[in-house]
Amino acid sequence: MSKVFVSMGISVDGCIEGPNASMENMGGDGWGELHAWVLRQRAFRERLKLGDGGETGADDRLLEQLFARTAVSVMGRRMFDLRERSWPEEAPFHTPVFVVTHQARVPWERPGGTTFHFVDEGIHEALRRARDAAVGGDIRVCGGADLVSQYLNAGLVDELVLSVAPTILGGRRLFDRVDPGALGLSLVEVLPSPHVTHLRYAVHPRRLAPR
Repeated sequence: MSKVFVSMGISVDGCIEGPNASMENMGGDGWGELHAWVLRQRAFRERLKLGDGGETGADDRLLEQLFARTAVSVMGRRMFDLRERSWPEEAPFHTPVFVVTHQARVPWERPGGTTFHFVDEGIHEALRRARDAAVGGDIRVCGGADLVSQYLNAGLVDELVLSVAPTILGGRRLFDRVDPGALGLSLVEVLPSPHVTHLRYAVHPRRLAPR
């Protein structure tokens, strides 16, 4: 059965983008520091056709595993709007992508196997359609913060993977809208590298201590 997982880069102060994010300043101030480790990896460079070379250590292996397990992606409309200009013609997903939005739009097919489907019926319908398309593969909720919070609060996420970069951004925080009473986390894996620390958690309903 498909697992639903979140995998995101995050700063030490819990931010997934810096201040002043806009169509012209994608990711906000400091976004480059947050994701500098990704740009060094061979798997990422191959994915975006950035040329030969790149690192092949633990970070690269994690990216390869992430790409291999993702059968479908789900994202929010704000993330789509901010990133649309920066993606190459062959968008880097190579899977169906379901965009949760308030505005209907016909599917947008890109070269290389990526088709964006726009779902204006809420997170549950987007996930239902994602499960149908995944055919047993895993589903990645890739952002932004508001959408991740909705899926976490609804108890629909099985796994949380955070790649913590050694930087402080002071921007949009991932967990500001998450209900702390809605979920619990169990640490599954810690993968350090010279650039970033990857934390993998299993997500489950919170078990409150008896009074």
